[in-house]
Amino acid sequence: MKKYFLPVTVVLSLLFVSCNNDDKKKETEMKEPKLKEENVTYSPAGIKDSLVLDGYVAYDENIEGKRPAVLVVHEWWGLNDYVKMRVRELAKLGYIAMALDMYGNGKRADNPTDAGNLAGPFYQNPQMAKERFDAALVKLKSYSQADASKVAAIGYCFGGTQVLNMANLGEDLVAVVSFHGGLKVVTPDKNLLKAQVLVCHGAADPFVPQAEVDLFRKQMDSIGAKYTFKAYEGATHAFSNPDATANGQKFNIPIAYNAAADTASWKDMKDFFGTIFK
Repeated sequence: MKKYFLPVTVVLSLLFVSCNNDDKKKETEMKEPKLKEENVTYSPAGIKDSLVLDGYVAYDENIEGKRPAVLVVHEWWGLNDYVKMRVRELAKLGYIAMALDMYGNGKRADNPTDAGNLAGPFYQNPQMAKERFDAALVKLKSYSQADASKVAAIGYCFGGTQVLNMANLGEDLVAVVSFHGGLKVVTPDKNLLKAQVLVCHGAADPFVPQAEVDLFRKQMDSIGAKYTFKAYEGATHAFSNPDATANGQKFNIPIAYNAAADTASWKDMKDFFGTIFK
């Protein structure tokens, strides 16, 4: 049998092309995200009263095509810089993310009294929250970058409760993540719950007593829900927000930032999404 050998010049040419392709691949992988950020407005369908909701969207323009989409629900303060920061961090991870606005018409709070007054009606009437969540979902899905079959939601404190409620009300989500959210939620129904759930809970949170944790887990277990419950030792309410300690001291409320819990919970979310969106 004859053996055939490629000329040296051809071999070198092939090696050059291969190395060049590898370099281009590494260059793409190492490229810094180029974030596109947009402030948007939208309104719920069928709402008679004049209600304009704000949104904040971010995604990496270096990524081509569709990618998983994540809605982010704010703390009881409203849509502020903190939740926008989380949207940008999600965009850097390769998602298209949108901070939604539960309150509307520019309403924000800078003290616990006003925040409680704004947030209270949504705890009492989850369907009202769902109408506004649905409007944000429609807006996010309207982006060509959003993969409508891979939508998740995360939320902080007030927002954590809301995303759990949205999942239990049957929203078409593949996953939800609650960060230090309250666990008095809509009773889960195996015929409605589609999302897998991750709860990131501060083990020292005085606003969420152990009895509330136990009831939540019992209800989820009773329907065979796919959920993961993470409790971070020493972490109190609002543990992921760097402003929490100053706000706690200013208003004499038991909230504080916990860097270890913040880092651990964000990693847990990334790992969770990595499994869900694979």
